[in-house]
Amino acid sequence: MRICRYNSDKLGLVKGDQLIDVTLALDVIPKSGWPRPQGDAMVANLDAIFPEIEANRKMGYVQGVNNVTLKSPVANPTKIIAAPANYMDYIAEAWVDAEINFGRDIKTIDDYGLFLKANSALVGPGEGITLGHTDRRNDHEIELAVIIGRTAKNVTYDDALDYVAGYSIGLDNTVRGVEDRSLRKSLDSYAVLGPWITTADEIENPDDLNFRLTVNGEIRQDSNTKCLIVDCRKLIEYASRFYTLYPGDIIMTGTPQGVGPLKPGDRLICEVDIIGRMEIDVL
Repeated sequence: MRICRYNSDKLGLVKGDQLIDVTLALDVIPKSGWPRPQGDAMVANLDAIFPEIEANRKMGYVQGVNNVTLKSPVANPTKIIAAPANYMDYIAEAWVDAEINFGRDIKTIDDYGLFLKANSALVGPGEGITLGHTDRRNDHEIELAVIIGRTAKNVTYDDALDYVAGYSIGLDNTVRGVEDRSLRKSLDSYAVLGPWITTADEIENPDDLNFRLTVNGEIRQDSNTKCLIVDCRKLIEYASRFYTLYPGDIIMTGTPQGVGPLKPGDRLICEVDIIGRMEIDVL
């Protein structure tokens, strides 16, 4: 199943190039007072929402998915977790590109661990990317994004995928510089997620998905998640040792070689096997 958030926070079921309005399914989300439970309420209640989607799909308004503004399918994650230097070819690229490494030694994820991006950076593909600090180089980084489906702490490697609600395409943009990466990667609109959540039952093995990114029709990044240094299960296991993971938390799994600069007017197309395709404009 592919479910999206669009326009004025409506819920859509995506079938091919059509979108069915199933917003009524959100009515099953329990009302909560203050403070609200940790995590994204829609993701936390997916098991109850799925039957309502099926019940409402025949009554929902149908339109082309290209005719709506796609927002991040996760509205309220407690955190966006990112995996630096998780492809060997990216590490090799960073060693030779001075604008990436800024004179620093480039190590692997085993040395760096994980880092957090600000939730305020999160947007959907229809909202676009607004570049900041344009006196510096701003780079694109396509990644597989893992969406946590239920509360997780100290999970085992073998059980890790049981905690996944689904997968999306992530775009982890960054401003190059000497500051900590969590600062340079947390500008508004620098975490693009979309175009929807493809539920976990549709992806048997997240560690063998082809993906690619083009800018204005030019292929910049083209790889497969089987090249990850730390695979999806290990990332979930590792993250859950440091953080309690809540429904809707996003794990961006890392990017391969081919990162490159963006400028206003660019159009990016990001594609991942099974999940689909999203188009993003640089504003």
